[in-house]
Amino acid sequence: MADAAASQNMPTSTKTEEKPLPKLSAAQFRTYNHMAEHMEYFHNNFRQTWNVMYKACETNKRPAGMSIRQFLAMAEQFCHHLTMHHTIEEQHIFPVLAKKMPAFREELELLTQHKGIHDGLEKLEEYIADCRSGEKELQLKEVKRIMDGFGKVLWAHLNDEVKQLGAENMRKYWTEAEMKRMPM
Repeated sequence: MADAAASQNMPTSTKTEEKPLPKLSAAQFRTYNHMAEHMEYFHNNFRQTWNVMYKACETNKRPAGMSIRQFLAMAEQFCHHLTMHHTIEEQHIFPVLAKKMPAFREELELLTQHKGIHDGLEKLEEYIADCRSGEKELQLKEVKRIMDGFGKVLWAHLNDEVKQLGAENMRKYWTEAEMKRMPM
């Protein structure tokens, strides 16, 4: 009998269950998913350039018809564009999202990922600058070593950020009207 009384005071579930949200119309989905689609566009460009560079490093051979100077320029642009992308996010996008979304707060994963990526980008930029100045000779194995140092966090970030910005997640935090006023 004591067991029956004790079980009546026990919670029926230790997990907070989220109620399913109503299905989105196509227009609502587009509104809520706009930022994810926009971000995926940029991230796909970073993935494509990374893959060209990384394949060259793995095979120890630049893409057909690409000079050393062109390869270095591509690597330099990759670093510059990714740095600019993250700077815009950190200054204009993340502060807005962080008001309601924990994943975009400074002490949490997405900004921590930015820091890890930028540590690697700085090493890559320094190496590329040394190669461009003639201080060092381009060694694709060295580029690969540097890329390996931040590749895992970069690829995780490219996926995690888009997932956070996806329609089903965004609708948990924002109204349609708020989504239409987002900075991107």
